[in-house]
Amino acid sequence: MDRMYRVLSFWTGIFTIMFYVGDMNVLALLFLAQTGFFLLLGYLRLSERMYMYIFGAYLTIFFVGFTYYTTFHFVPGTGH
Repeated sequence: MDRMYRVLSFWTGIFTIMFYVGDMNVLALLFLAQTGFFLLLGYLRLSERMYMYIFGAYLTIFFVGFTYYTTFHFVPGTGH
């Protein structure tokens, strides 16, 4: 399971580079923080159960934040 967190850090790192190249600096910093978080967890050698608890907490925080953003901050139809 620790290898999967290293894979997640690899892909969030790729997204970080792509967001930075696309001039989306805030998203690049957010994904850079996630990359560091996943890389740190990948080398902690925790138990399988603990990795699952951490991933469940991560998903819960993401969905609450995403729902809050889309409900109260997102303005539909404001493209460039």
